[in-house]
Order: sequence, then C-alpha cells, then structure tokens
Amino acid sequence: MTAHVASRPPAPAAAPADVPAGRGPRRGRTGVLFLVLAVALGAGVLVAAGSGQLPVPPDEVLGSLLHRAGIDLGPMPTHPQGDATLWTVRFPRVTMALLVGAALACAGALMQGVFGNPLAEPGVVGVSAGAAAAAATAMAFEVTLLGTWTTPLFAFLGGLFTTTLVYVLSLADGRTEVVTLVLTGIAVNAVAGAALAFLLFLADTQAREEIVFWQLGSLNGTRWPYVGVVAPLLAVGLLASFALARRLDLLALGERPARHLGVHVERTRFGAIVTVAVLTAAAVSFAGIIAFVGLVVPHLVRMVTGPAHRVLVPASALGGAALLLWADLGARTLVDYADLPIGMLTSLVGGPFFFWLLRRARRSAGGWA
Repeated sequence: MTAHVASRPPAPAAAPADVPAGRGPRRGRTGVLFLVLAVALGAGVLVAAGSGQLPVPPDEVLGSLLHRAGIDLGPMPTHPQGDATLWTVRFPRVTMALLVGAALACAGALMQGVFGNPLAEPGVVGVSAGAAAAAATAMAFEVTLLGTWTTPLFAFLGGLFTTTLVYVLSLADGRTEVVTLVLTGIAVNAVAGAALAFLLFLADTQAREEIVFWQLGSLNGTRWPYVGVVAPLLAVGLLASFALARRLDLLALGERPARHLGVHVERTRFGAIVTVAVLTAAAVSFAGIIAFVGLVVPHLVRMVTGPAHRVLVPASALGGAALLLWADLGARTLVDYADLPIGMLTSLVGGPFFFWLLRRARRSAGGWA
C-alpha cells in the first residue's frame, strides 16, 4: 500500500539579503521624505530670512551665511543695514522657529508612542496649560524678578510642575495606566484653564492683552540669548528620545509583551513624559502656545515612514521645524506691517486636519463602539 503524499506548492522566492521583504518601498519613501524636508528647510531659511520690510535676496542671505562661516563665496547684502538686520533680527527668529517646531513635533511623536494613539499630543499631560497659567501669573501680578526672563522661566516651571502632578496623581500601586493619565490630564487642564480665566479677570488691560497674545503664540522679539536657552534643551530632549526609541517600539506591542521582552514599562513611560515636558515647556516658554504641531507632523510622518521611532523621531523633528518656519513666514508677511499670531495659523491648518484624522480613525475602526 503506497502512501499518498500531497503535493505542496513551491515555496515563495526569498527576498534579497540586503532588502528585507516589504521594507524596500518604505525605505525608499523614507529617503524621499528626508530629502523633501531638507530642501524645505534650506529653502525656508533663505526665503524667511530675506523676507520682511527690508527685503534681502536669497543669494545675499546665503552669501552672508557663508561669510560668517569663513567661506568667501556669494554676494553680501547690498543694503547698508542688510547684514545687521539678518543677524540681529531675522536669523534669531528663524532659528527659534526651527527649534520650537522640532521640539513640539518630537514631543508629539513621543506622546503618540506612549499613549499608542495618533490623536495624542503634548497638551494631554497638561504641560501647555500649566505653562500658560504660570506665565499669566507673572504677567498679571507684574512679577519682574529676572527682567525679560521672568515670564519664560515661570512658563517652563509651570509646564514641568503640571506634568509631574499629572503623573503623580495617576500612580496607583507604583503603576500608571494610559486611560488614567488621559483623564488626569483632562482634569489638570481644566483646573489650569480656570486659573487662567481668573488671572485674566484680575489683570489690568495691558497685562490682559499680553496674556491673550502669549496664548496665541508668537516668535516676535526673539533674540540670540533666548535661542541659547532653547537649543541645549532641545538637544537633551532629542538625545533622550533616541534613547527611548527601541523601548517605545516594544511598548507598542502591549505592556505585557513589552515586560516579557525586558522593558521596564513605568520607567519608560515616566522618562518619555519627562522628555515631553522638557521639550514642550522649553518651546512654549519663549514662543507661547502653538497648537497642533505636535499632532499633525508626527502623524503625517508615521504614514510615510512607519511606526519605528528611530526614524519617526528625527523625521518628525525636521518636519516640525519646516512647518513652523513656513508658518512663521506667513505670520510675518500675510498682512503688511503686522505680525499675526503663529498659533492662529497652525490652528487654521491643524483644525481641519484633526477633523479628517478623526473621520479616518472612525472608518478604520468601524465606528466608535
């Protein structure tokens, strides 16, 4: 009696050793994305630095940059005040736009990784609301302990305080849950909003206008010393983000699988939240509240590069820097002799995108139930 051996289909051809299956196209898209972002950043710097009441052509902007770097190439600004305007007014503001955009987008990427939700953004843990309430306190009571540094310092400390408070209140038996963090953040945001409204009621007319304008976000009046404060904080935040990247990738599998793979979930979550607080507080302390950058940019980047944080974090930082640079250019140039609040422009773009994101999430999930 002969045994019947069922025929088997031929095994699929193995992918080349240097191109893992299914990852070649995504790697190609990632490379294109980085190239596009680099071009957008370079072009944005030249255009933004040269735009304003005293226009400077892009080739003269590039020439000024090269001469400051010790490279004798390109024309210098022909206007007598051109070079001074670039280095005392334009370049500090352009640099701050790059730093703040990168910080907010990187913080958003971390928040979405920690919460496992593309709708998460830095304001969830109360850092923006805390910074606004603390800055409004300094403005309403005319606190001037450190001169022009008083309001940024209050904002930075307020953001760190509310973030720490949210995390501590969410702890139970040494552990936190995502739902508890979100609900606690909502409660703290509500209290901070009430405190901000009360401060607006107490403040005089001038302080009230300062508080409202600060809430809308602006890079007007940026100076090199402010850049010198934000830049090292962004560098620390980016390094911490890279250090957390692999653990956040494993955390996306779920808490229990991540623990089995050696991830200390609470330590990872706390480290990510502290990093988000530092990045966001550093950004809003000098620029005010700028909405939706931390929501829009990481989500768009994730659609191109995938969820791996080793690529997502730097791509989000570049995307946020490019977005805020061009948004600030619009804030300075859309209306003659006026400086529009940059937070208003990012909200105009981010609001419709958020609505589209909600609709997309609902369709992919088959409803909210």
